[in-house]
Amino acid sequence: MADAPRSTVLVTGAGGRTGQIAYRKLKERSDRFVARGLVRTEESKEKIGGGDDVYVADIRDADRITPAVQGIDALIILTSAVPKMKPDFDPSKGGRPEFYYEDGSYPEQVDWIGQKNQIDAAKNAGVKHIVLVGSMGGTNPNHPLNSLGNGNILVWKRKAEQYLADSGIPYTIIRPGGLLDKEGGVRELIVGKDDELLQTDTKTIPRADVAEVCVQALQFEEAKFKAFDLASKPEGVGTLTKDFKALFSQITTRF
Repeated sequence: MADAPRSTVLVTGAGGRTGQIAYRKLKERSDRFVARGLVRTEESKEKIGGGDDVYVADIRDADRITPAVQGIDALIILTSAVPKMKPDFDPSKGGRPEFYYEDGSYPEQVDWIGQKNQIDAAKNAGVKHIVLVGSMGGTNPNHPLNSLGNGNILVWKRKAEQYLADSGIPYTIIRPGGLLDKEGGVRELIVGKDDELLQTDTKTIPRADVAEVCVQALQFEEAKFKAFDLASKPEGVGTLTKDFKALFSQITTRF
């Protein structure tokens, strides 16, 4: 039997904390994937190895995305607006820190317009599958994340998710809970819908596991045309998730 052709996959937001992991995972599986990355700055490009397969572009500028998506089979979208803490916060005085978004980097521009641009560019390039990482909490307009920097980040993420679901391109929408900088591949993963997991004790997940689910989603028909919440049990509790086909098969929600 001939070897299956390798899939060319672009990870956007490849300089980010989860994006770096997803990009690295694809590189490690070079028998199956040809990895590309998209980052916003030359500095980020250097940070992930600076190879010719890393493109530098601003996702808010639709035309700049086009070269990176030419000839790709799949796209993993890991771009996200990131709120910054105002520098004058003094924890010793109590109260909560205030956050802001830099000009031009509000969720509306990054999580909505930037993601819409990526979806449009991918569609024009004939991409066969888009994996989009959003966030849990999108069913609640009053979620505290929306008030950070007055950015309404979950509202705009949700709008981009809906745009992808309506695009006609096979998609997988992953909405992780709170992201942990912990080791991946050592927990039982849990899928849910409509933010039900937020009412439980299991509402966090290591970034490395989110990145792994992104890569696994590219390999199974069972992951296509589905949207789901994603969390993990604490390490040492439950059964380590190894069968991703079974995990995706549990999901019945298209949005």
